[in-house]
Amino acid sequence: MRSSKPTKAHHDERDAAAEQLTNWYNQMKDKIGYSTNNAGIQLINKDASLTAGKYGPIVLRDFELIQQLQSFDRERIPERVVHAKGAGAFGYFECTSQTISKLTVSKVFEKVGKRTDIAVRFSQVAGSLGSADTVRDPRGFSIKFYTEEGNWDLVGNNTPIFFMRDPIHFPMFIHSQKKNPVTNLRDWDMFWDFLVKRPEAVHQFMILFSDRGLPDGHRHQHGYGSHTFSLIGENRKLTWVKFIYKTDQGIRNLDPKEADILAGQDPDYALRDLYDAIEQGKTTGKYPSWTFYIQTMTPEQAKTQTFNPFDITKVWPHDKFPLQPVGKFVLNRNPSNYFADIEQLAFSPSNFTPGFGPSPDRLLQGRLFSYPDTHLYRLGANYQQLPVNRPTTTVSNFQRDGESVLYNQNGAPNYHPNSFGGPDVNPLAKSWTNPPEDVNAQVDYYDLVDDDNYTQPKQFWNKVLDASAKNRLVENIAGALSKARTDIQKATVEVFKNVDETLGQRLGQKLSTLQVHL
Repeated sequence: MRSSKPTKAHHDERDAAAEQLTNWYNQMKDKIGYSTNNAGIQLINKDASLTAGKYGPIVLRDFELIQQLQSFDRERIPERVVHAKGAGAFGYFECTSQTISKLTVSKVFEKVGKRTDIAVRFSQVAGSLGSADTVRDPRGFSIKFYTEEGNWDLVGNNTPIFFMRDPIHFPMFIHSQKKNPVTNLRDWDMFWDFLVKRPEAVHQFMILFSDRGLPDGHRHQHGYGSHTFSLIGENRKLTWVKFIYKTDQGIRNLDPKEADILAGQDPDYALRDLYDAIEQGKTTGKYPSWTFYIQTMTPEQAKTQTFNPFDITKVWPHDKFPLQPVGKFVLNRNPSNYFADIEQLAFSPSNFTPGFGPSPDRLLQGRLFSYPDTHLYRLGANYQQLPVNRPTTTVSNFQRDGESVLYNQNGAPNYHPNSFGGPDVNPLAKSWTNPPEDVNAQVDYYDLVDDDNYTQPKQFWNKVLDASAKNRLVENIAGALSKARTDIQKATVEVFKNVDETLGQRLGQKLSTLQVHL
C-alpha cells in the first residue's frame, strides 16, 4: 500500500527544520514507491508480524521482522540504541511469602527469607548518553537476579503498558521519538504522527504526559515487568503472571518547570540522587527499596477475558487480579566502576531460569530475539562472560572463542555428541519449561491495530486522574502537540476524542489558546 498523502499546511512561524518532512514529501511525492526490504524485495505486510493465528505465536520464518530488528539493533555505536542514559546499583532480593512457591519451581521463591543477589538498572528510553535525567520519557527499570540456577533477567519499565503490541512497530516507534535523521533535531511531526497512525499507543501516551512522565529521580517510581510471563510449577503447571515492584520511598513526580530547570542545572539529577541515597544508607541503614508483587491468571481465566491478556497495551484490572506481595528488594551497593558495572550490564528477557517462561505476548516474543542480538552487536560475542553479566553457576556448552573471550572452558569438548563427558542435558529440565502449546491456526499477517484501543485509556481518564491531574495532562499534551503541523494536531485531537469527547474538546481548546488554529 502506498504512503498516505499528508495534508499540506502552511506555517509561517515554523522553521525549516520543522518543515523537513513536508518539504521532502513535496519533492518526492511522485517518486514514492512500495515498501521493500534491504534487498529491494517488496514487503508483503509492514503492520503485523507473521503469527500462527490472530493471537498465536510469531513464527521464526518471519524474516522481515528479524531483518527489521537486526537493522534497528545496529543503528548506534557504541551506546545502546534505546535506554542509553541510565544509572544502576546492586543489592539483594528477599522472598517474603510462600504464595508464589506453589506456582513456580524457581529457587528464588523456594522459602521465606531466601535472598538472591541482584543488579538493577534505571534508564531513559529515547535519549542519548548525554541527555538529561529529567526529560519526559518512559523509564527503564530492569532487574538481574544472580540465582544458583543461572541469571534471571526481568526487563521492565516504570509503566505497566507500552506503546505497541507488535514488535515490528518497535523500530518505527523509536525512530519517531528520536531525532530527525536530516536535521538531527527532535521532530514533533514524527512524534505525534505515530500516534495518529497507531492509536493503540494512546494509553501509554496518556501515561507519558501525565504526572508519571516526570518521576522525581529513580527512587520514587514503581517498576513493572509489563509483559505477561509464565510461572511453571510442579508437573509443568502453567500460571500467567505479571510482575510489579512498588517503591517504598513513595511516588514523587517533578513539576515540568522544575524538570526543565534541573535539565540545565543538574542533567544527572536522578543518577546523583540514587548514588547519594545508597551512600547515605551506609550511615542511616535506610537504603532504597521496593516491594515486589505479582498478579496471576490461570489459562482458563485467560480464555474468558473481554480483553487480550497478552496485549502489552492493556493492564490486568486489579479488582479481578489483585496484587499479591511476594518479596522485597534493596539496593545497598553502588557500582565500583560505572563502565564495567553499569554500561556493560546487559539484560535479556530470554534469560528464564527454571520456573519462568514467556507468553504469547507478541512484543515479548520480539524482545526475546532483539535484546541478546543487540548485546552481541554492542558488547561482542562473549558479553555474558563480562563479570557483571556472568552467572554464578558454571557455564558448560559448546560455544568457544570470539571477540573478548574471557572463559574458553579449557580442554572440554566443543562439539556434540561426543564420547568425552558431555555436557548432557539434565533429564529433569523439561519439567520446568512451559507445557506443550496447542497451535492450530493459519500462519498469516494479522494486524491488531483495531483491538480495542480506547476502553482502558477512557478508564484512566475518568477513574484514575483527578480534576487537577486532568488539567495537567491536557496542558502537557497541548504544549508538545502545538509544535506539530496543524493537520497532525487535528488528527491527534480526534484520537483523544475517541478516548473521551471531553478530553478531545479540552485539548482542542487548549491548543487554541496557544494560538494554534484548528
